[in-house]
Amino acid sequence: MTTPHDAVVLAGGAAQRLGGADKPGVRVGGRALLDRVLAACRGADRTVVVGDARPTVRSVRWTREDPPGGGPLAALDAGVREIGTGARAGVGPEVGPGGGDAGADVLLVLSADLPFLDEDTVHRLLGALADAPDAEAALLTDAGGRDQPLVAAYRVVPLRRELARIAEERGTLAGGPLRQLTGALRLTRVAAGPLASFDCDTWEDIATARARIREHGTVLDEWITAVKDELGIELDVDTGVLLDLARDAAHGVARPAAPLTTFLVGYAAARAGTEGGPEAVAEAARKAAALAQRWAAEQDEAG
Repeated sequence: MTTPHDAVVLAGGAAQRLGGADKPGVRVGGRALLDRVLAACRGADRTVVVGDARPTVRSVRWTREDPPGGGPLAALDAGVREIGTGARAGVGPEVGPGGGDAGADVLLVLSADLPFLDEDTVHRLLGALADAPDAEAALLTDAGGRDQPLVAAYRVVPLRRELARIAEERGTLAGGPLRQLTGALRLTRVAAGPLASFDCDTWEDIATARARIREHGTVLDEWITAVKDELGIELDVDTGVLLDLARDAAHGVARPAAPLTTFLVGYAAARAGTEGGPEAVAEAARKAAALAQRWAAEQDEAG
């Protein structure tokens, strides 16, 4: 079971190395970078994005750091405060005495420029923190062993404590380095997968990310995920079953039958209702594939 948690996504940087472009809105694989990160943290009870409000794939709360462009510490503090405001207002699945609570005990903190971040990495961070009761944060480390404090899970109480300490010592959080935060916390670390910590700071990074998602081994998964996000579908399906069906329809009937048949299978599964799930897709695909094979058998007999 995943640890209950909230999420703060930092999306308000100046993107100087992108020429001031709207980095969270830059698309990789047809999806905005921010939307890709929001998909990875969809399990959060509450999600706050620190940045300028915009349409997103799922509902979130918005806030800005003070001053805007004040850096990651100021942005993180703004996100933490907004999570608390939402909790006290009764936003979210659990409402405590007096109309609200202080939010979850664990806060997932992510930057909005991680095109390959996935739910598995999020679960690993949450699991590492849960397995280390003395730790105050679980940080992802990249291939070079460098800590990634903006791909991390924090315990909220020590996070608030250290943000308050830094603000008191410096007089402001604006322009403060993240190492002032992480250096004061007890940490556990999680090694990143091959691409989980890849971030997009330059147009060259964007071009690399766009090329990687089109690699032969991942392009179909990327495409299906993009389509599901675009259509608001969260159903997990066996793409292999659908590809086999398309092949059988193309070979046993005619090439145009492949896309038409897979559409009809999806329509039949939708008619089964939400309770059907992936099993409804698999059953409809099995029936259609069997029909295509009977067509092929008749053709073979005629031959």
